Amino acid sequence: MKFNVFTPPQTNESQRFPVLYFLSGLTCTEDNFIQKAGAARKAAQLGIVLVCPDTSPRGLNIQGEEDSWDFGTGAGFYVDATEPKWKNYRMYSYVTDELPKAVNSSLPVDPSRVSVFGHSMGGHGALITALKNPGKYKSVSAFAPIANPTECEWGKKAFGGYLGSANKEAWKAYDASILLKSYAGPPLKILVDQGAQDSFLKDQLLVEKLKHANNSKAEVELRMQEGYDHSYYFIQTFVDDHLEFHAKFLKD
Repeated sequence: MKFNVFTPPQTNESQRFPVLYFLSGLTCTEDNFIQKAGAARKAAQLGIVLVCPDTSPRGLNIQGEEDSWDFGTGAGFYVDATEPKWKNYRMYSYVTDELPKAVNSSLPVDPSRVSVFGHSMGGHGALITALKNPGKYKSVSAFAPIANPTECEWGKKAFGGYLGSANKEAWKAYDASILLKSYAGPPLKILVDQGAQDSFLKDQLLVEKLKHANNSKAEVELRMQEGYDHSYYFIQTFVDDHLEFHAKFLKD
């Protein structure tokens, strides 16, 4: 598995920075956010390390892994697959355990100051990793997340393939709108930006379900942005807002 990193300039060798993980969407690699989002300038100003992992294992030679853009390669959906065929698709464990261990042991980061955000499938990933690990992440945000995957076609396809079509109860453990209702951890701030002209909004993203599931422990700020779609132009426009949002919670 590959991942990209941006590190701010260090003033001394002992300096340690907070770390912000970005989880990308369907078809993306570890390169998309680093190359397209324009986040490095603000991250440098704020003194934040950015870590951007790939979206799935690659080259496993599993039959069907390259057959569609929304399942298999580039579409790991940040779950730990239980179907034997897809047993090596363990993206949830990768982003919450394996990757942080590698980052903490090799980069100038402070492992006590960690936040997470993402886009689309990665927005879903960011939300569930924060909600399933109370206290581990200081904050979470998302651009156009797949907010209710148990009820949309992208999620049904992925969860059915990785977790089993007959095991729909297990799907709920990876649905942010469901997890949000039962969240009982430390207070968690959640920022969500959504393009009002996003063609996936009505049928796939279902972000309004986050507001319906809101509770006093996990406060969701949902901002509908007129004139924006699902593209990286949308992310570029609001990425500084997200970095500044996380910086407030990542201070010493």
